Amino acid sequence: MKQLTFTIFGGTGDLTFRKLLPALYNLQAQSKLEEDFSIVIIGRRDYDHAGYCEEAAGWIKQYARLPYRMDEFERFARRIHYVQMDFTGLENYERLNAFYKEQHLHNHVFYFAVAPRFFAVIAKGLEQVEKACTGKVIIEKPFGEDLESARVLNEDLERFFTKERMFHIDHYLGKEMVRNMQAIRFMNPIFQDVWNAKYIEHVQISAMETVGVENRGGYYDQSGALKDMVQNHLFQILSITAMEQPSSFFGEDMHQKQLDVLHALRPVEQLDMKDSVVLGQYFHYQKEDRVADDSMTETYAALRLFVDNERWRDVPFYIRTGKKLKEREMEVVITFKKTNPDVAANVLLIRIQPTEGVYFQFNIKKPGDSDEIEVTSMDFCQSCSDANRINTPEAYERLLAAAVQGDASWFSQWDQIESSWNYVEQLRQRYRRERLPLATYMAGSAGPKEADELLQRHHHTWSHADV
Repeated sequence: MKQLTFTIFGGTGDLTFRKLLPALYNLQAQSKLEEDFSIVIIGRRDYDHAGYCEEAAGWIKQYARLPYRMDEFERFARRIHYVQMDFTGLENYERLNAFYKEQHLHNHVFYFAVAPRFFAVIAKGLEQVEKACTGKVIIEKPFGEDLESARVLNEDLERFFTKERMFHIDHYLGKEMVRNMQAIRFMNPIFQDVWNAKYIEHVQISAMETVGVENRGGYYDQSGALKDMVQNHLFQILSITAMEQPSSFFGEDMHQKQLDVLHALRPVEQLDMKDSVVLGQYFHYQKEDRVADDSMTETYAALRLFVDNERWRDVPFYIRTGKKLKEREMEVVITFKKTNPDVAANVLLIRIQPTEGVYFQFNIKKPGDSDEIEVTSMDFCQSCSDANRINTPEAYERLLAAAVQGDASWFSQWDQIESSWNYVEQLRQRYRRERLPLATYMAGSAGPKEADELLQRHHHTWSHADV
């Protein structure tokens, strides 16, 4: 990577220690950082350089993909500059500008590893930093709390950064099997030619978690599953699964095809809400720290949606996500239409996490004299190989490298974010307006029975991790 200055606002937070610094360390260990690549940490805590690097070393030992080596870390530590600063004070940015000049640091990439309410004030402060507006900015989710706040945030940022210089990071888009979906579909005619309503019965996209809200009760209770997972991660994966083949897999070509999918979602006012949405909450959620005693926030969401275009006409897309569930899994499942009612459907399962791989179920004649048909499968486990695990970049590692190089292909764009927010807002409003009930489910279960019934009414069932 060419010379640049990578500045992290929120440099003493969990995201920086758990994800960003380990990712940058991995890039260095693979000789992917130039010698004059500098890392500037902005934080409020009273660290000196040695103290911060000592803290960082412990996290890198624990979270870096590649082995910790003392000589490698010492080289990494020489890149780091710690600047103690209250980034909410606009008067402090003149000092930051002076620091950059003194150290001859330029060609900026800014990472906003802070809550969205601080984005605007940081952007305003950077007006005092020479050439900051010609740099890039990487922005963490959540981008806003709703459609209106997201629009205000975008307007604030666009006063300083052009849209081409804003990289909205979604770490799910850096995961190996999400990126592999394009190769599986577009580089294999056996899938490419049947990726449509003529051959596909339904599509499932699942993101299930075994953990609860942990120490994020205050944030989560104002958000819920629809805002926290569906609006960003799952709609992004939906758009990648359903998009038309772009003329190239870079930048605007890819973004436009994804946006076309979001625009083609069946309008909320045309949905039968009772047959399209199940929201649920796990028992004892209301007893979690910083959660309201009478909270009606959903910790589970299941949706039945449609992409109303020629390719996907009347093919249901089932989306589900939830907390405190039996299994941790994220997967995309393509179920094909049967050629014969007496045989099992072909199923293509793309496992995203925790196991990475591809599973394909198909029918063969049972060995022997019988003409009986039986089900068999091919199962490729990407992450089962030690070599694959070691050599596959972590999501943040891959995305940071792309942002530095100016490749926005695997980052969300504002028009995608706006479209997703708009759809989720309409779903939430209509759900409340129709006074639909909030289902309940036991922690450690597969989720509310109402989510199973949503599929059963259409003679479908949810895929299971042990397929």
